[in-house]
Amino acid sequence: MKEKRLNDSAAMRWGALGVVSFTMMAAYFVNDVMMPLKSMLETELAWNSTEFGTYAGAYSFLNVFLLMLLWGGLILDRFGVRFTGKLSTILMVAGAALEYYGLTVLAEDTSMIFGFKSGVMVASAGYAIFGVGAEVAGITVTKVIAKWFRGKEMATAMGVQVALARIGSQVAFACAIPMARAAHVSTPILVGLLLLLGGMVAYFVFSVMDKKLDKQIQNDPTADEDEEKFSMKDVTSILSSPGFWLIALLCVLFYSCVFPFQKFASELMIGKYGIDESIAGTIAGLPALGALVLTPIFGGIVDKRGKGASIMILGAAMLIGVHFVYSLPGVTAGWVAVVLMIVLGIAFSLVPSAMWPAVPKIFPAHQLGTAYALIFLIQNVGLWGVPTLIGWVLDNYCVVTLADGAKSYDYTLPMIIFTGLAVLSMLVAFALKVVDKKKGYELEIANIKK
Repeated sequence: MKEKRLNDSAAMRWGALGVVSFTMMAAYFVNDVMMPLKSMLETELAWNSTEFGTYAGAYSFLNVFLLMLLWGGLILDRFGVRFTGKLSTILMVAGAALEYYGLTVLAEDTSMIFGFKSGVMVASAGYAIFGVGAEVAGITVTKVIAKWFRGKEMATAMGVQVALARIGSQVAFACAIPMARAAHVSTPILVGLLLLLGGMVAYFVFSVMDKKLDKQIQNDPTADEDEEKFSMKDVTSILSSPGFWLIALLCVLFYSCVFPFQKFASELMIGKYGIDESIAGTIAGLPALGALVLTPIFGGIVDKRGKGASIMILGAAMLIGVHFVYSLPGVTAGWVAVVLMIVLGIAFSLVPSAMWPAVPKIFPAHQLGTAYALIFLIQNVGLWGVPTLIGWVLDNYCVVTLADGAKSYDYTLPMIIFTGLAVLSMLVAFALKVVDKKKGYELEIANIKK
């Protein structure tokens, strides 16, 4: 008689998901918590838009230029989720600590590093190290879910994990400005550092559970052969797959329309739509709140009914409409900004709920870590390049001097850029649906087999 595995128990597999989701929740909090503070960084620390864009894009710098995500994926497939997850949580804690140092101890330092204030560069370096840990943690947790929920509620589980992580984002957007006003502009990152320490402990707890599951799998003579060891030949196999390139392109284009936009959204809300500074961050965080509720629901639809490729097309199309309306100069009503953020939240839930569970349909388990790593690597090109580009565009083409002499920004051109990226993402989603029919990836087929 086959021994019942730990993940055969609904309570245990969902409990494991809850533990690793807390780690990702802390990571998402730190990732987003400084983004609503662009104006405060400019007034209190004398940053400009180019420096803020450099800082915001630093999250992905090491992942892109040193290929850290690729190495993380190779480590994940070679050494497993326990070792890789522990390493990534340590990197996140170290990076956040360095970021805090740059925003406090070096805040008044006038020396320059590579043409930037030392505080900006050190904070950016810390954010870059944190970014390596956070992205490697992301692919690790995704593989954890694929491992613990294979043949079960995989898309729902991935949706729940994303939703819980979005709680971290929503809290960050909602609380960043009040926390910074109550104490110091660096206080939100200090709170995030404490949360990351808790997330690191949580992942160490999960590792105990995962070790027990591995022992059960090793003792099971009927275990899938899919868990064979990764080899470098698998990189060539992954890169030769048209499904990989379409998923990767959709990922980079879609997320480039969301995360970089959110980094500037609070200032857009205040400057163009006249929304009060105290709630601008909360509105900018509405997509995360929408994802909290909707991503598990859409994941459940993908599990039970399929239509993954079609859902990705719909989400990308909604994104086009959102950014296009934001780009219209004459539309400045506050309620419009709120409605658009809600629609963005729906799109933000649709695409990930179908995209991430599609990867295990295209690649076997022993290639998943590297496949996700390569996809995340390409995604990080956008997460680095787009904020850097938008910050430069704002400083060079969008500065507006107000009647009282204060400086503001016209976001029309940046929103046109985001609209163009959204159009490209929808075209890629259409191409993915065509290739799915030819290659038989079964992206339109339900995950749960009857």
